[in-house]
Amino acid sequence: MRLREDYRTMSGPEKAALLLMSVGEENASRLFALMDDDEIRELSQSMANLGTVSAQMVERLLVEFADQISTTGSLVGNYDNTERLLMKVMDRDRVGNIMEEIRGPAGRTMWDKLGNVNEAVLANYLKNEYPQTVAVVLSKIKPEHAARVLAVLPEPFAMEVIMRMLRMESVQKEVLDDVERTLRNEFMSNLARTNRRDAHEMMADIFNFLDRNMENRFLTALEERNKDSAERIKALMFTFEDLTKLDPGGVQTLLRNADKDKVALALKGASEDLRDLFFSNMSERAAKIMREDMQAMGPVRLRDVDEAQMLLVTLAKDLAANGEIVIADTKGEDELVY
Repeated sequence: MRLREDYRTMSGPEKAALLLMSVGEENASRLFALMDDDEIRELSQSMANLGTVSAQMVERLLVEFADQISTTGSLVGNYDNTERLLMKVMDRDRVGNIMEEIRGPAGRTMWDKLGNVNEAVLANYLKNEYPQTVAVVLSKIKPEHAARVLAVLPEPFAMEVIMRMLRMESVQKEVLDDVERTLRNEFMSNLARTNRRDAHEMMADIFNFLDRNMENRFLTALEERNKDSAERIKALMFTFEDLTKLDPGGVQTLLRNADKDKVALALKGASEDLRDLFFSNMSERAAKIMREDMQAMGPVRLRDVDEAQMLLVTLAKDLAANGEIVIADTKGEDELVY
């Protein structure tokens, strides 16, 4: 996980989450006991997504909070640490509900969360609901997201929903509360459970960061002990060559955000197809300069090429996670994988 080192990028809830983790479990437990569920959810979401924070950021936070306090240690915020901390101050069922919610899509309210659910996933759930219920849901989320959901619903059903939205007046609070409760209990809880990564996904991500020699050694050894697991991990691994699945807009976005020297080094070890994809999405002059730079490099170490390629893969994943690019899945279907 990337080290957080820029204090200026931290939001208020992130600072509060980091402070809670800094004061120790006993003190944090006392603070959590004084908060309501919404505050706990917001802080838990920030805490679980905090990642690794540098010692300098921890120290700066504590100096800002109280001039006489500082620390030299670093902290790691993740789901397991957050869950363990919450278990000390509240019962298991309440912790389970909170963790289930924050493992699902981000957002303070139910409607914020729905806005971060892929339209195909949301439409797949809503197509089994009453058209009137779907009309209420679509009236509460952002118009652009509602449009994407409508586009993937079965057309006759979508028309029924549209007709009800046109005739719909203000929705009674009781009806809205009932729809929200149903979404929370049925859709969001199931979504949170299905979002939990299995062990093979986790290992595929770890293997992505191994150099080729070590990766081959581990996979070969694993094939001897558990061939099925080895095959699953290989299928889940995202490699540099998988960037061929990017559309032209995605390649251009990746290039705008990438270090040009790293791109040149990474392409030294790429297939002709991938090189052509990158060059075709540059200006003629930029492609010419990059080809000349690659030629001027001469022989390069495989380890350096691997490192440059992994940097681009990691950047692509980050951009995809933020919705800035789309990476098609291995089956060529429309479903997104990151």
